Amino acid sequence: MSPYLAAEDLSMFGTDPWWLVAIKAVFCFAFLMVTVLISIVMERKVVAWMQLRIGPNRHGPWGMLQSLADGIKLMLKEDVVVKRADKAVYVLAPIVAAIPAFMAIAVIPFGPAGNEISIFGQRTTMQLTDLPIAMLYILAVASVGIYGIVLAGWSSGSTYPLLGGLRSCAQMISYEIAMGAAFASVFLYSGSMSTSTIVEGQTDRWYILLLPVSFIIYIVTMVGETNRAPFDMPESEGDLVGGFNTEYSSIKFAMFMLAEYVNMVTVSAVATTLFLGGWRAPWPISTFWEGANHGWWPLLWFTVKVQLLLFMFIWIRGTLPRVRYDQLMKLGWKVLIPVSLVWLMLVASVRALRNEGYDFADIALYVGGGVLAVLLLSFVADMFREKAKQAEPPAETPAAFDPMAGGFPVPPLPGQELPPVPRRRSRRERELIVSGGPDTQSDGSLGGSTDGKEASDG
Repeated sequence: MSPYLAAEDLSMFGTDPWWLVAIKAVFCFAFLMVTVLISIVMERKVVAWMQLRIGPNRHGPWGMLQSLADGIKLMLKEDVVVKRADKAVYVLAPIVAAIPAFMAIAVIPFGPAGNEISIFGQRTTMQLTDLPIAMLYILAVASVGIYGIVLAGWSSGSTYPLLGGLRSCAQMISYEIAMGAAFASVFLYSGSMSTSTIVEGQTDRWYILLLPVSFIIYIVTMVGETNRAPFDMPESEGDLVGGFNTEYSSIKFAMFMLAEYVNMVTVSAVATTLFLGGWRAPWPISTFWEGANHGWWPLLWFTVKVQLLLFMFIWIRGTLPRVRYDQLMKLGWKVLIPVSLVWLMLVASVRALRNEGYDFADIALYVGGGVLAVLLLSFVADMFREKAKQAEPPAETPAAFDPMAGGFPVPPLPGQELPPVPRRRSRRERELIVSGGPDTQSDGSLGGSTDGKEASDG
């Protein structure tokens, strides 16, 4: 095995008694729910602060129980079932959307992989479980969650929810590819898909420093994956009323909102694990305090990093306006996917050269030479393309567009223009013409006033 690849040792997982596994599962669920409650209040408070508003300040001290009040209100609302809906799928769709959001947290490490903590006298790890392909498990679970949104839009029996479900499906396909390429760069550096092994590989330097492009790509794709502003096109109230959840109410609507916020926490936890050192203490603290990464302290560092990423979600929502859907697709297919694939090839080349024993200076020389060669070829290709464009004969002037050419009105195609619409007369001008009064603007063309005078004289 190459010295640059980390060796996997997952023997400490799967040995806990059943009651300890149950306690860990309940802790993961409680961590997600409490973080969601905090995130909802934090979002409303932070956005209000950014927009110079007060925000929630009625429920609890400083309005801190606002999210709990929202949940109680939604549960007590009338549960309406649409008459034209497919009842079984309509009811199951919110559950399908919410359950996968909770499942990904099972492989996220909250602390070191060793037996670091004691629960009722039992030494255990601060992680529910781990797999050699844990990151593939996270990708698979995230892909299943989209079925809930698509089925909700289809089963509602309404046009707007269907369009929202289709948008969400297309958005997931567009951004899942770039997200997978960003993950692959981390796999190449860590040599593993296990989440605990990936965190162990960041002992010296976090991957955000080694793979900054992968981190930026993942940040953009995780905003698109969670349907958050400015990429919240599946539930755009400006043109889809509410999107896929338009026909939902009460607890079923709350399930969709819960799934959105739990997904925010999950992708933030994944970003922390892959790029921000996971449970490891930040650099200044870890240098002078040896116990910062032992005991229960790693849980604190992990939670702080997740909260900072959730603050970033809120900051983006309060700053950027919603993009158009064509801009959303263009960013995914024409920017993120090509950049992620090129970056992945670059990272793979660097890792291959490092495994062959090349010095860092030689690698930088080879990579820099390759980048310059690609830029030079691109510059030459642009020059030839510009010359070929100049040598082309001028395009013929297109014929005038006739919207009634086929016997019925048709909209213009790209490049065609409608003929100018004649200016409508004002009400005063029409009254003058009908009554035979002077019409100074149309005397020469229509002769309405003169003919009226001659008729009255006769």
